[in-house]
Amino acid sequence: MTLISPSIEALPRAHPRLSGLARLARRHPLVLIGGGLLVLLIILALAAPIYAGDPVNMDPFKRLQPPSVEMWFGTDNLGRDVFARTIFGARISLMVGLLSATCAAVGGVLIGVIAGYNRRFDNIVMRIMDGLMSIPTILLAIALISLTGPGLGILIVAITIPQLPSVTRLVRSVVLSVRERPYVEASLCGGARLPKVLWRHILPSTIPPLMVQSAIVCADAILTEAGLSFLGVGVPPEIASWGNMISSSRLFISISPLTIFAPGICLAITVLAVNLLGDGLRDLFDPRAKRRQ
Repeated sequence: MTLISPSIEALPRAHPRLSGLARLARRHPLVLIGGGLLVLLIILALAAPIYAGDPVNMDPFKRLQPPSVEMWFGTDNLGRDVFARTIFGARISLMVGLLSATCAAVGGVLIGVIAGYNRRFDNIVMRIMDGLMSIPTILLAIALISLTGPGLGILIVAITIPQLPSVTRLVRSVVLSVRERPYVEASLCGGARLPKVLWRHILPSTIPPLMVQSAIVCADAILTEAGLSFLGVGVPPEIASWGNMISSSRLFISISPLTIFAPGICLAITVLAVNLLGDGLRDLFDPRAKRRQ
């Protein structure tokens, strides 16, 4: 009796992408947890018009009502749906955080790369960055907003400018260390032009630390927007944002605590998700962590 063994090709094989995702989840769970929470928050915020209701409609006869089937989180002091305002407020916080981090990353890369290769430009720009770092972020943002008035665009600019020094100094330090490496010097000696060397050898080295720093900037921007809105110099009061909700409801916390706890808990979860993602990316790109694995 002859036994027929199955061929190796006939055995089921795991999909490479699924196996890679499982390996990433096992070695770096913070990336999966933080990224999953952040993606879930973005989906909920984008789909808010489908299920959340109207965040602007006011009904004075329904002021400070407790949670119900119609109003899941109750109503605020103007009779507005707290659940709808909380979900729509996520749009403002995520938009400000992501756009501020993106603008700070782009501006920091441009300034940091040039400063790392041009000594004259480096001396001027770094002194400006030192001056910006000496000013508290929220005070500088308040000063910029006071010149033009509150608005979403100026809010993003006001938050981005104080974040530029940290990103610029990070990129500059990476450029200063990478440009002395042998393969960069060999490319320049071989006749390669400086823009090509920057694009092919210098910029790729700045991406891993820049991603980690961008996560930190995003979390800081979300908290700064909430603080500015709480002080009344962020987005206009008629726009639903977590800072505005906490500010307008702080006098009614004993009557309707969800008007403060709902946006406060969502703010904490969002910042936690971004910080977890940043910590996971730091461990993912850390060569010492890779050697330990």
